[in-house]
Amino acid sequence: MSGFSLPYLSSDRLHHFISEAFAEDIGPGDYSSLASVDEACTSSAILKVKSDGILAGMQLAEIIFKQLDPTLRFTAFLQDGAAIKTGDVAFEVSGKARSILSGERLVLNCMQRMSGVATRTHSLQKMIAHTKATVLDTRKTSPNSRIIEKWAVAIGGGQNHRYALYDMVMLKDNHIDFAGGIEKALLATRKYLDQNNLNLRIEIETRNLDEVEQVLAVGVADIIMLDNYSLEEMQAAVKRVNGQVPLEASGNVTETTIVQIAETGVDFISIGALTHSYKCLDLSLKALVVK
Repeated sequence: MSGFSLPYLSSDRLHHFISEAFAEDIGPGDYSSLASVDEACTSSAILKVKSDGILAGMQLAEIIFKQLDPTLRFTAFLQDGAAIKTGDVAFEVSGKARSILSGERLVLNCMQRMSGVATRTHSLQKMIAHTKATVLDTRKTSPNSRIIEKWAVAIGGGQNHRYALYDMVMLKDNHIDFAGGIEKALLATRKYLDQNNLNLRIEIETRNLDEVEQVLAVGVADIIMLDNYSLEEMQAAVKRVNGQVPLEASGNVTETTIVQIAETGVDFISIGALTHSYKCLDLSLKALVVK
């Protein structure tokens, strides 16, 4: 799966992410490699898969290595989104041994996390494939790593929700309470967007069926969130809304509840755990014979 159709992915953003990560990890120098490995040494290394799941981060890995050292050669044997099993080899990287060593940890850190997110996303989306519901991510991402975590959700077959605070309006309970209620919050938002020529969707959180009625009465929201509803309340909301506005279920979504939630007829299910409670996949970069 190509990730570059995603609106938040750009060369500038990826370059910034990688530069900051290298500044954190390498700093003034990778002294272990500089001290022990001859500058002229060239070699190759392969990425070995040590657990089953969904592969993610292949495109990023090539970009990381090439940004560190444009002379490195990257050969992909598998693609992002591929189902992988223990023993698979995902890629080979060849060139200056010092460069391979300096890029190793950043590539592994990204790919292990991205593959973990993609695997969890794929598993949950597969569980509800018989319904119309789609798994969404949230803003519950690691600071400064949102770009790779949301990319991994997309690779795993989920859908990215808003990327940040600026590309969609989401009025949550605190916004509503501070604004003085649902009607005031929605009307003020609509006015602000119109005055500032902002073409953004508006989503609003509801806590009960009465609030759903209030949202429908105002008629401004593009999406209604059903936050921490019981299954019976979700079913009632789906029946009441009757397709007028897409519905998003949120709160307490787990492997044991997601199928029942999807079967209520909601359109989306947002899951913060996709990016805050995943398990990294075990991947390892192993050196081949020195050339």
